[in-house]
Amino acid sequence: MLVSLENAAKSFGAEEIFFGVTASVEPGDRIGLIGANGAGKTTLLGVLTGELEADEGSVSRQKGITIGYLKQNSGLDYSNSIREEMRSVFAETLALEARMNDLTARMNAGGLSPAQQEELAKEFAHVQELYEVGEGYQIDVKINTVLSGMGFAGEDMQKSVEFLSGGEKTRLAICKLLLEDPDLLILDEPTNHLDFRTLLWLEEYLAGYRGALLIVSHDRYFLDRLVNKVWEIENTRFYTYKGNYTKYVQLKEERVARQLKEYELQQQEIAAMQDYVDRNIVRATTSTRAKSRLKALQRMERVERPTLPPTPMKLRFETEREPVKDVLTTAGLELAVGENAGRKVLARDVELEVKRGEKVAIVGTNGTGKTTLLKAIQNMIPATGRVTWGKNTRLAYFDQGTDSLNGSNTVLEEIHSTYPSSYEQQIRSILGWVGLSGEDAFKTVGKLSGGECARLKFAIMMMRKGNVLILDEPTNHLDLSAKEVLDRALRDFEGTIIMVSHDRYLLDRVPTRIIEMSGSRLLSYKGGFTNYMEYADLKPRKEPAPQAEAPKENKGGREYNRGKEARKAEAKRRKALAETEQAVQDSEALIARLEEELATPEVQSDFVRLEEICSQLDEERNRLSALMDDWLELQGEE
Repeated sequence: MLVSLENAAKSFGAEEIFFGVTASVEPGDRIGLIGANGAGKTTLLGVLTGELEADEGSVSRQKGITIGYLKQNSGLDYSNSIREEMRSVFAETLALEARMNDLTARMNAGGLSPAQQEELAKEFAHVQELYEVGEGYQIDVKINTVLSGMGFAGEDMQKSVEFLSGGEKTRLAICKLLLEDPDLLILDEPTNHLDFRTLLWLEEYLAGYRGALLIVSHDRYFLDRLVNKVWEIENTRFYTYKGNYTKYVQLKEERVARQLKEYELQQQEIAAMQDYVDRNIVRATTSTRAKSRLKALQRMERVERPTLPPTPMKLRFETEREPVKDVLTTAGLELAVGENAGRKVLARDVELEVKRGEKVAIVGTNGTGKTTLLKAIQNMIPATGRVTWGKNTRLAYFDQGTDSLNGSNTVLEEIHSTYPSSYEQQIRSILGWVGLSGEDAFKTVGKLSGGECARLKFAIMMMRKGNVLILDEPTNHLDLSAKEVLDRALRDFEGTIIMVSHDRYLLDRVPTRIIEMSGSRLLSYKGGFTNYMEYADLKPRKEPAPQAEAPKENKGGREYNRGKEARKAEAKRRKALAETEQAVQDSEALIARLEEELATPEVQSDFVRLEEICSQLDEERNRLSALMDDWLELQGEE
């Protein structure tokens, strides 16, 4: 045990942050800490590290434990250069190196007696042994490896920390923590400011980290790859779930449903017992039995009604007509920003083809022109070249900023100005779907939060009924539950999608194709992010890829030819996937039947049968959980 909390509670004045927190961090743990903004995650970390005192309960830490904590305040010494800041981690070992150099100089200076020479040689051997134990000869290798992995390759190592950007300082702070190698490494939103390649390097490094990890992140892909346990703070309560983020979502739904069912059954039992007491407590013939039931009621351990999650945002993108097969074609398209002398060309001769029903994600480093491309194909900015939309296409656009919104309008006015023929009731209904009901409809657009603006733009898109959705970073400003809703809506959408996103979890679940913008070339990869990561060579490969799967250039992009063995393996995978999907459906149907039977009055009054069904339900839910793991693994092989 590195750190443990026992019934810990914390409040600030009259505001209770959390209570009853019992948890521990064991060596090798990989924990993800999640919760809504303001739920108390930072406060819990403060109590865990000792920066804050718990109001109640106890906190224990292993003697001599080292804890590294990445916070918004990076903890860097701005007067140091990059290399000086990194070498400061090894101050004690470097002091040994300085002592070794001093001893070497003294021994080489001459004029020493044999006894003095022997004494210095003994001290040198002792210091050298300590230096080797501290891996002193590997210091520069470690520093260069971490700096290179975190995106500082080619950077001037003598550059002052003071002159780094905010994102660079965050990355450098992560480098310093990794080099410190603490027993417990706590990272608060470490994926901000990291590109795909740096993110993947960090994930690989942390996957092999010898100490325990505690990570606060909204990056669902990052949590999925790294954590094996999830802590959640919700409405001052603390919950622990085994597994990664995807498993957490499933287990939480099951816990809430199970606890609600148990609560409702107990409430029915309590009501029946209370009714019996009320009717019989004053009768001489039944008073004794009524009092007995009253005592049983008083002794009964009550099931707490679970905290139901807020009504989730609803998204359903519908279409009114179907476009032709060739939805979009561009030729000789030049993307540029600025005007006259300040004009900068980002890409030339861009060729892009999108077919009906495709879900295309565009990725690339910042500044390559992804947003510019989305605007150019919609005629929102001037661009040379040809852009051809197929017949019957109808576009619905989600922009990254708020340029498309009038900040002086109310929410209701904003939608009505776009769709003046729509009835207010229809607009209010759509706003209710996205969580902008009641008084929110009369808020001024300019005073909306980032998340509220995103919801308003989704409402406008649903009103549009476009058969081509164009989205620019749609998950920015969304909380985890809203991201899940968006994922499902985009997966269920039967039309065409062209989107730009850095959300790897979304990129792994929605796109049928990923296009990487690299200079003037568009490199095309079938499938989602995991497939892109492998073929784009972002992830170090332990074994070389089969030659049959090597990419080939093809009309502005790369597609993959599969050999005979690859096709056989794919057929086998698809067969296993179909069988697993059928087993999942059968299991879900059985669970539904059992739950229906559980709700009948006959079963609720028969406690023996009630227990049998509950036991069978638990077994079947465990089986379904295992089947879903198999299904996710088979899906991930696509």
